[in-house]
Amino acid sequence: MVSFEYEIKDVHGIHARPATDLFKLTKNYESAVKVAKGDREVPFKGLMGIMSLGAKQGDTVKFTFEGPDEEAEMAAVKEFMEANL
Repeated sequence: MVSFEYEIKDVHGIHARPATDLFKLTKNYESAVKVAKGDREVPFKGLMGIMSLGAKQGDTVKFTFEGPDEEAEMAAVKEFMEANL
């Protein structure tokens, strides 16, 4: 299991367009992904999970990956977050 934290920089927070692109990215990997904000954690199996966190600019989210390609998936998600959110 690996994880990283990221502070949202986008003024709109995590909104539909980048959340959709992020979900499409994770579908290329086998590892399970969870995302958390504060004490609330959701499995990243669909768009509504991450959107339900209501992550806004300045909020910190934590991504956790578990599975056979967890390192590669974490690197891809981290790169996506830094480039888009």
